[in-house]
Amino acid sequence: MKIGNIQIDFPVLLAPMAGFTDYPFRVLCKRMGAGLVYSEFVSADGIIRENTRTIEMIQFSDEERPIGIQIFGNDPETMSEAASFIDKKFSPDIIDINYGCPVPKVTKKGGGSAALRDLCLMDDITIAVIEAVPNIPVTVKMRAGWDNDSIVIPEVGERLQNIGIKAITLHPRTTKQRYKGKANWDLIKYLKQNIAIPVIGNGDIYCVDDIKKMFDYTECDAVMIARAAQGNPWIFREAKKFLNNKKYSDSSSLIEIAEVCNDHFNLLINNRGQSIGMNLMRKHLSNYLKGFPGAARYRQKLVTAGTFEIMKNGLIEFEKFAAGSNK
Repeated sequence: MKIGNIQIDFPVLLAPMAGFTDYPFRVLCKRMGAGLVYSEFVSADGIIRENTRTIEMIQFSDEERPIGIQIFGNDPETMSEAASFIDKKFSPDIIDINYGCPVPKVTKKGGGSAALRDLCLMDDITIAVIEAVPNIPVTVKMRAGWDNDSIVIPEVGERLQNIGIKAITLHPRTTKQRYKGKANWDLIKYLKQNIAIPVIGNGDIYCVDDIKKMFDYTECDAVMIARAAQGNPWIFREAKKFLNNKKYSDSSSLIEIAEVCNDHFNLLINNRGQSIGMNLMRKHLSNYLKGFPGAARYRQKLVTAGTFEIMKNGLIEFEKFAAGSNK
């Protein structure tokens, strides 16, 4: 699959997720085989103000390429300036516009999926970003509409394509649904049948079998994985096995879990320092440490670790436990 001039060698992608797709997590998923990774969504206002935390969220390494930086905002000029700044300072492979976030603190300010209530504003923002970065493919991640009475997919797909968007990721829930109810894959299928640019399916992917089902049912060009990758970066490796007609699994060994926990911990410490890295690791440990005998004990001990040394030693203890259980 190509997005503009960017070759994507493996059509299973890591979704942008606030609080999760930072540098360490993206690197892990890329090493496991993710064909394309995205940053957390980044505020255009924060970018043009050169807010330190915002700029840190954009930074990436060449190991992560191809990578997309996702931005959100409600003003065409601000979005244009932000896209131009990212292009000149960081040169990512793709810039993605967030028309999908349903969180009220974003939509109340007109960002995220609020743009789907004002398609003329959506057009203006999209055109402004495309014109600001003529040498970088611009993509969109979007929802199906604001609510069930305002599904915009039949109109918006062709509209965005004609403006110059190079790919569309569709999460076929409405803003009002948030993350509840069932994602309507029929809308992904419809979009794929009615536009020529790549369509990336997203929503209700929990395992490799779901990836297969989405490809088969919708005939989309790629599948984007979000929550299913949390605590499970192996899903990209196993999906690659599936697409190469090899035997795959939806589970991983305790040894692998222990190794990735340590890798993730070290990446976070090196990237963010001991204090912040340790605090960020807690949520990841909650996702990694489940589904095996003794998980609750190790999860409780590691998530509540009060110091760097306690967490580090707890991970060493867990690694020994994993090695012993493998004998």
